[in-house]
Amino acid sequence: MIEVVVSKLGIDPGTKTYVVVLQEKGAARLLPIWIGQAEAESIVMHMHNMKRARPLTHDLCKAIVTGLGATLRRVQITRVENNTYFGELLLERDGNSIRVDSRPSDAIAIALRLDAPIFAAESLLMVPEDEEESEGESYGSSPNLQPDTSSELSTEQLKSYLEQLRPEDFGKFKL
Repeated sequence: MIEVVVSKLGIDPGTKTYVVVLQEKGAARLLPIWIGQAEAESIVMHMHNMKRARPLTHDLCKAIVTGLGATLRRVQITRVENNTYFGELLLERDGNSIRVDSRPSDAIAIALRLDAPIFAAESLLMVPEDEEESEGESYGSSPNLQPDTSSELSTEQLKSYLEQLRPEDFGKFKL
């Protein structure tokens, strides 16, 4: 397993779906994972310190883990089968290890909230085809957001904010 970090989040123009790009810590290898809108929104909200009046599912998971006195030791993206990625949460409580099956997108969103490291199987990592291209158009950076972090967002404010996002705000992906 190789430690990775969330590098970028964007929309794949070919499939019109969200992609989270994990990058090997301190290196260039990448792991793009296509994810759902709710998970993408949850990741973006956390990355930009955006708060909701009520907890989202991943906030609830964080509260459950900490409320039970457990620690999230790490998240692992273990394999891909039939275009489906598999992940797991590795928890520890009272000296016991607990392995929980998870979709990678959920595991990533929870890991970000609990400041846990993310690991990926080395076989899943790929080298960008063109380093120069990967810095420009191929892998867009996270949206340049400037949310007001001093207050919580209402449902309507979040909806309006997300409706105004353009695919260009997230970046382009060519994989």
